[in-house]
Amino acid sequence: MTSARTRARMIDRLRERGIRDERVLAALAAVPRHLFVEEALASRAYEDTALPLGSSQTISQPYVVARMIEILRAGGRELGKTLEIGAGCGYQASVLAELADEVYAVERIGVLVERARLNLRRAGQLKVRLQYADGQFGLPEAAPFDTIILAAATPQLPPALLSQLAPGGRMILPLGASEQHLSLIERRPEGFVESRLDDVRFVPLRQGVE
Repeated sequence: MTSARTRARMIDRLRERGIRDERVLAALAAVPRHLFVEEALASRAYEDTALPLGSSQTISQPYVVARMIEILRAGGRELGKTLEIGAGCGYQASVLAELADEVYAVERIGVLVERARLNLRRAGQLKVRLQYADGQFGLPEAAPFDTIILAAATPQLPPALLSQLAPGGRMILPLGASEQHLSLIERRPEGFVESRLDDVRFVPLRQGVE
């Protein structure tokens, strides 16, 4: 279930679904997803599906992780200094760390922060700087960021995150409440430009810490 062949099958499925960025595919192939899921679900780790983490959260579907990062890298862009909101178990942060210069990840649920720290250590991923904080406020002490990625849906663009996006930077997030879509925000000289993309379904971005 954790063999190179099993991981390769996951990558083949992502290619079949239209993921073309070979560096993104290599990053997903490099991350041992079975270390980030509940032990009872390890046999399903390389299925292209979201899996429960507890605390009403999920580990993101590999296709969605790949799709969001591929969009951010479109046009041959590098991720640069990256902020992830909603670190969960640390899986997407680990994928980002294969591609970005620096990765900061924020999670609001304390038990998940501890689990993510353990998972990242087990995976040998020491590059991610994990913070226990309310994600809607971003991480102003480390801003600005070239890339911001949200793993939870919000009905409107969070002003704090927009302000922490570097000039020329890109942010991708699930936008909406009952109906959601991926939204790409680019900070251009003339202002913020938004592009509406795929329909998606994410857990909501909640306030506060617990």
